[in-house]
Amino acid sequence: MGKEREKVNAERQRQRFSREFKLEAVRLLELGQKPGAQLALELGVRRSVLFRWRREAGAKGEQVFRGSGRKPADEQGRVERLEVELKRVTEERDILKKAAAYFARELG
Repeated sequence: MGKEREKVNAERQRQRFSREFKLEAVRLLELGQKPGAQLALELGVRRSVLFRWRREAGAKGEQVFRGSGRKPADEQGRVERLEVELKRVTEERDILKKAAAYFARELG
């Protein structure tokens, strides 16, 4: 369909950090003994990544940095699934109401 794109840095591997490493980095950042840029340099990560980890840790609490792969359904996912199911069932009910009214007219 189109040209295949070449990766800009094909030999570069994506860095992966453990949950413990990220939590410790966030803890050190929040201690405030060193500026974020210096801490990021010492840890070997980008400053923006360090601050993103802190933002995620603040937003998710204990559920932060759970790892990759299929995650258990959290409450928000459950709510979204139930909303989709409710919409489908409501449409089915409306169709059945119309069908019942149609057949009641035909018989009556």
